[in-house]
Amino acid sequence: MAKNVVLLGPPGAGKGTQAERISKKYGLVQLSTGDMLREAVKKGTPLGMQAKSYMDKGELVPDDVVIGIVREKLKELKNAPGVLFDGFPRTVEQAKALDSMLEEEELSPVMVIQMEVDDSEIIERLTGRRVCEKCGANYHVKFNPPQKNGTCDACGGPLVQRADDNEETVRNRLKVYHQSTSPLVGYYREAGKLRVVGGSGSIDEVFSRIDSILSSV
Repeated sequence: MAKNVVLLGPPGAGKGTQAERISKKYGLVQLSTGDMLREAVKKGTPLGMQAKSYMDKGELVPDDVVIGIVREKLKELKNAPGVLFDGFPRTVEQAKALDSMLEEEELSPVMVIQMEVDDSEIIERLTGRRVCEKCGANYHVKFNPPQKNGTCDACGGPLVQRADDNEETVRNRLKVYHQSTSPLVGYYREAGKLRVVGGSGSIDEVFSRIDSILSSV
């Protein structure tokens, strides 16, 4: 049976890394909301043109347009082994629409995996990140420090903290995440579709937890 998966988790939880592993093991097509919107704009579809009018003004694309673009994409992927949704759904309305779309296309219902990491750990992960100004190499002051403090091992360039990795910004991003995601988590929990996994530990440990859920269904 095809697997359709929604991966939830706060910024810095490691969703991107785990999404790559899940997609590779289970052959899932990774669908990013941003990629789908850009593709629809590039193709010049009616919904793509609607989305462009909002994107050009820097405004959020309304639910009905995003849902329409996802619906078109799902029709194209009807014979795929499954889909991993990245950045969709973001609202309860989008979640309900996704449930209906999968049912209409006679596709498997969605499985929702929420990666849970304490805010204090997220703050430590994100505020400790450093990037080389010259070559873009990534480091972490605690988990992956350079050999020489403040200097890139690869090219000798200076290591800097990204503007959105300062503590105040990270705390605000977490606050927005919790506020916006809470209704979505509640919806999926009530529907019996939510599975929660600990997002702390090594990449392999976290993937093992997710894999045990996916392989058991």
